[in-house]
Amino acid sequence: MTASPRIKICGLRDTATIEAMNGLPFHEIGFVFAPSKRRVDADTAASLIDAAKQLQAADGGTPQTVGVFVNPGIDELEAIVAKAPIDVVQLHGQETPEFCRLVKISLHKKVWKVFSIGKDGISAQERVSAYAGTVDAILIDTAGGGTGQTFDWQVISAYQEAAAAIQVPLYVAGGLNPGNVEELLAGNTVDGIDVSSGVETDGRKDIEKIRLFVRKVIER
Repeated sequence: MTASPRIKICGLRDTATIEAMNGLPFHEIGFVFAPSKRRVDADTAASLIDAAKQLQAADGGTPQTVGVFVNPGIDELEAIVAKAPIDVVQLHGQETPEFCRLVKISLHKKVWKVFSIGKDGISAQERVSAYAGTVDAILIDTAGGGTGQTFDWQVISAYQEAAAAIQVPLYVAGGLNPGNVEELLAGNTVDGIDVSSGVETDGRKDIEKIRLFVRKVIER
């Protein structure tokens, strides 16, 4: 059995589902502040974070809480974090290395930078290397994010190598679900995986799908 990657469950919006996740060996739980059908405001997120911090997750610890943003301003981030004390700021837009460094210094939070996989022709090494020393993880996702669609997994190895070169983990998102995550992990070595729409039923998180997804990852 190969080592299991870290597991992030993203787009949580209700306390009941979070409470039902108690005991599952996942590592991060994500809350979306960017425009999205899964968006939560800072006050709602604060109560969800309180619930998350009561959980026993992987290795008996509490999960890290991650806030998802697209091209935020530093003032917006400061206002949200003041109400909703997330552990990680996940940036999905065109945020520069300089902005990522500013977030780390100003907010004293970990920063994850997300790259959308499209057809722009820019190499993984070129994209990732610019963020050396400014981020704590790299995440790759299908262009558009939250689409439920996968991207060409053949690029994963290049991004894994590029992330390793700047000494940060690589997370993979984009259309993952209980039916395809084993295939992804059979063909690729990744540090973490991120799931959202793939563990939903009718647009809402489904605790049975969450449990199945986690089991598929850890029982390979």
